[in-house]
Amino acid sequence: MPRVRKGAARNQARRKIRRQARGYFGSNRSSPYRAKDAIIRAGCYAYRDRRQRKRDIRALWITRITAACRMRGTRYSLFMNGLRMAGIKLNRKMLSQLAIEDPKLFDQLVSTAKENTTAQAASA
Repeated sequence: MPRVRKGAARNQARRKIRRQARGYFGSNRSSPYRAKDAIIRAGCYAYRDRRQRKRDIRALWITRITAACRMRGTRYSLFMNGLRMAGIKLNRKMLSQLAIEDPKLFDQLVSTAKENTTAQAASA
């Protein structure tokens, strides 16, 4: 039985690696072995950072809400607890948007949260 060489399949694999490594610096683009390692590493970073981005955005929302709460004389934790006690179910993204775009409505939310935290403290 004759020996089979991977002519077309090998060329396709190399072409795929070169296409994926386009834009990389130095020998990470030109050397097939370095390019393959760089592609694997880039894929790992991309996978990790897709999740990291969600954490960073949530932290940004919380920072914005905290700043808005402090301007109104309350703390983030008391504000969120007061909203939960009042039965107001708004996520942090929406609260952040309200703090920026509609300060009057955010003032009402803060006052509602303060009322509920003081009512809870009085009943305890």
